[in-house]
Amino acid sequence: MRRRSTLTNLPFTKPGAAPDKLLQARAMRGAPTPGEALLWAELQGRRLDGWKFRRQAVISGYIVDFFCPALRLAVEVDGLIHERQRTEDCDRDDDLAARGLFVLRVRDADVRARMHDVLDTIRTHCAAARGPLPPPRGGRDGDGGR
Repeated sequence: MRRRSTLTNLPFTKPGAAPDKLLQARAMRGAPTPGEALLWAELQGRRLDGWKFRRQAVISGYIVDFFCPALRLAVEVDGLIHERQRTEDCDRDDDLAARGLFVLRVRDADVRARMHDVLDTIRTHCAAARGPLPPPRGGRDGDGGR
């Protein structure tokens, strides 16, 4: 009988993702920052206009706080540490943008103090990423085919 590696046999593994990043993302999901926990409460379960978000998603070797696959939108909650690592964050955002993703950064302090504004900002980016709505389906004159 052939024995499989523990890391490659985990139920949350994604094809091509480094096992150490997957383990790190799983640990981060278990210990979110206060801002991440508050924002996740608003995003989980398609609560934001029906959009599906994942948290601590591994994408191209990076772990993003929240990711909407349908829109290729990553949302990052920036705390104090991001004040000191702006160059690294810019490089990472550029790399993700080159792969077709848009990274939206929101401040942790804004998440905690002005959640409504943060959600409006995310909604605006979701609408922009979605593009114009398709014409109504069905018959003529907007009768919906009835």
